Amino acid sequence: MKVYENKRIGFLFALPFVLGVLGFKLFPFVMSLALSFTQYDVFSPPEFIGLGNYSELLGRDQVFRQSLGVTMLFVVLAVPLRVGFALFIAHVLNFKLRGINFFRAAFYLPSILGGSIAVAVLWRFIFSQHGLVNLLLGKLGFAPILWLADEHYSMWTIVTLFTWQFGSSMVIFLAALQNVPQSLYEAAEIDGATKWQQFTRITVPLITPVIFFNLIMQLVHGFQEFNGPYMITEGGPLHSTYVLSLYIYEECFRYFNIGYGAALSWVLFALIGALAAISFWSSKYWVFYSGEKEGAR
Repeated sequence: MKVYENKRIGFLFALPFVLGVLGFKLFPFVMSLALSFTQYDVFSPPEFIGLGNYSELLGRDQVFRQSLGVTMLFVVLAVPLRVGFALFIAHVLNFKLRGINFFRAAFYLPSILGGSIAVAVLWRFIFSQHGLVNLLLGKLGFAPILWLADEHYSMWTIVTLFTWQFGSSMVIFLAALQNVPQSLYEAAEIDGATKWQQFTRITVPLITPVIFFNLIMQLVHGFQEFNGPYMITEGGPLHSTYVLSLYIYEECFRYFNIGYGAALSWVLFALIGALAAISFWSSKYWVFYSGEKEGAR
């Protein structure tokens, strides 16, 4: 009887989470799939049109093709930069120095603030024509750059913001680096290995599972990036930062084309799933577990 009561109390504690998942995750997930086969504008009942939305966006929608290219470019630029920078900073913060905990907290702080609207607005002022970046360039004798008005530079503003939010990946890398046995570095030093050789031959192979995890997580985040393109560049200039998430938002909440926006979101979901599957397939060639490749286990 007591065990039954304990289970019931446990279920009651888990109930808010379960209801939240069902109401805010599973239900919208299923409804978006159903609405993607309809023409729906909120003000009238959904009209079933089959694969009409998908044939439209895959066959004749030039904006979709352009936004897909912009999204892929953003992911290719931003994800390796964030992961690589996070690994570099984690490696530096792994040294035992005085006050290192303060620097670890300071470097983690941007990941807490970076996704907020306020920071995106601040970033827009920093990269404006008379902002801090151009002010520093002027002090160095360079001409100001129209970061937000030139399609050749606008992408780098949102890439920089995305890279700046490296704190969560850095903490995960730092935990992995602290678990690398020091005896391996000592043996390598005895054999005459340089610091770079120790990093490439010992550190990187032993933390490849963590590198793979961070790559997958940041790949998903990269395809879902919204605040930067929306608040900093508004998708411009000339749609140079018009990512798929911004296109989905405008179709759903500006033009109330809910069915078409749902189809766009499912295409984005399928794209992320396909790239994640390819990443998992490729991991057997470069991800090591306990000193062995995954495929050799």
